[in-house]
Amino acid sequence: MEFCRLLFAHFFYSLHFETNKRFLIVALLIFIVIFKTSAYADWINLSGAENARNIAEITILDDRVEILLEVFLEDLDQFEPIDASIENFTFQVLADGVALKPELISRDQRMRKDRLSPFAGMIDPSTRRQIPGPPEDKRVIYFELHYAFSSKPNILNFVPPLDETGMAAVTIGFIAYHKATPINDFRYLSNTAKLILDWEDPWFSKFENPNIKRHHQSPLMSFLYVEPRVIRHEGIMRVRDLQSWTKLNLKDNELLDIEDQKHVKEVASTFFMQRNPLKIDGVLSNANYYRAEFLRITSVGLQVIDENKPLDLSTAIIGVSESHWIKHLPQNVIVDWNLFTERVDKLPSTVTDPAGPLQGFVFAEDSTIEWQNFLRTYQEPQISKVTLSDGRFFRIPIASVLLFILAFVLVGLGLYRKILSTRILVGFSIMSVVAVLLLLPIAVFPVPNPLPGLPTSSAANNIVAGLLVNSSRAFLEKNPDTFKQVLSNIVDDDNLNEIADELGRAFAVQVSGGGVASVQSFVDLELDEISPSDNTDGFRTLGSWTANVNARHWGHIDQRIIRFRALMEVDKVNDAWKLSGLTIVDLKTLN
Repeated sequence: MEFCRLLFAHFFYSLHFETNKRFLIVALLIFIVIFKTSAYADWINLSGAENARNIAEITILDDRVEILLEVFLEDLDQFEPIDASIENFTFQVLADGVALKPELISRDQRMRKDRLSPFAGMIDPSTRRQIPGPPEDKRVIYFELHYAFSSKPNILNFVPPLDETGMAAVTIGFIAYHKATPINDFRYLSNTAKLILDWEDPWFSKFENPNIKRHHQSPLMSFLYVEPRVIRHEGIMRVRDLQSWTKLNLKDNELLDIEDQKHVKEVASTFFMQRNPLKIDGVLSNANYYRAEFLRITSVGLQVIDENKPLDLSTAIIGVSESHWIKHLPQNVIVDWNLFTERVDKLPSTVTDPAGPLQGFVFAEDSTIEWQNFLRTYQEPQISKVTLSDGRFFRIPIASVLLFILAFVLVGLGLYRKILSTRILVGFSIMSVVAVLLLLPIAVFPVPNPLPGLPTSSAANNIVAGLLVNSSRAFLEKNPDTFKQVLSNIVDDDNLNEIADELGRAFAVQVSGGGVASVQSFVDLELDEISPSDNTDGFRTLGSWTANVNARHWGHIDQRIIRFRALMEVDKVNDAWKLSGLTIVDLKTLN
């Protein structure tokens, strides 16, 4: 269903339509309403379970189950009967059918933990129900409970407080982990939940209820991005699978220290590019740039692990990203995926181009990932010189001037009766004067002001906006030589390197894991304190603007809204406006 919706959206973008535009727009809107809408690259949990009145975070270790409970004050008696010992605590855990004895590690009153829920209060398009937000009362009773077992069970049952019908007596949202591997995203624990454990590979531990699962189920994933000036292919794999494919020489259950992590990144990058060759228009391409990062699965997708700390080999996930520089969008891109395991013979794949993402699967028997250029309305971003007027000119109404001269001549001719009668000439003169007044706003010819001065505020705003737009396009260039070449169209050559570094703070925003976010749009440009520059035709100003930036990496969209404030010096060089000075004095992330 989701695949069909994305395919339709992709087709809508790439189709050149004029005659049936209204019909197609209406059809698209109906299609979106019928099929569930969701974030393209990011997965967002719309159940609202992370905002339930009561929250349980469950972790299964080799010798025990650890449960962290946040209990809503009004529901406390459902969990902890008055004057009852901890042995009668109503949240139970059964190991292969035998109830485990709870051990109370801590109990105290706290404020509930804030959990990301960006859609709280909105309507879920599939259920037509409001997505719940957290309770207004943030006070909870916090429990840390341990349920020990002597031998590793095959099955665990989690039993919440139940009513007479066998359903949960209170609302509980829960998430479970087998060691560091998440088993499910936040879901409601509405009755007894049966968990089937895989001790050999915790990744494959799962709940019997198919609705209680995590979004990222495959240990292997592929993401292909076809973007202006670059094609990127990202692959995600587990270190324990990489260990089976290569000679990492790491021991099972070993912690990866910082040196081990560096070694794994190097091996993973080389191995990934060798095993998954990429062709552009039929020609094998070598990556111009690559990076590898360790990742974790979270409730909002895959995120880079920035902390420098040891990682558990059995649960560690690594992502490799390779970049191929291009001058323009090709017609065809093919990746030959060659990474499978005994337990994984298919994996999810997402191909994203300017029309949006298209999701599918790669199978062991058909392992080709292909992008075909079906875009019809796409235009390559171009960097052009900014040749806008500065507003410093005289507006001369040519038609009025000519008629005024004619009226003056006719008056002079009226002094000579031999040519025409005075009455006729005076009449023509009066008509010419009237025409002069009527044609004042017509046929106006601008004449530059030869005297130095500042551009009008409107003209300065347009000039700076043009420089900002072209600067953002310049930063789409990944090849350093090409980048400097196109940037010279809008930056003074004498200060190119210095200004390029400063522009990088505004147009190549660093995000986690070494990724770079690009500017998608500018809004709210304001210029203050416009003053003359050292150049006769230039000006200085203090500019402020808001930029919407995003980065797509590891199947995740990192979106930010940033407010910039910068000192700018703009000069006119050979009839084109260029930046001759730039200092970013302030930047604030607004989201």
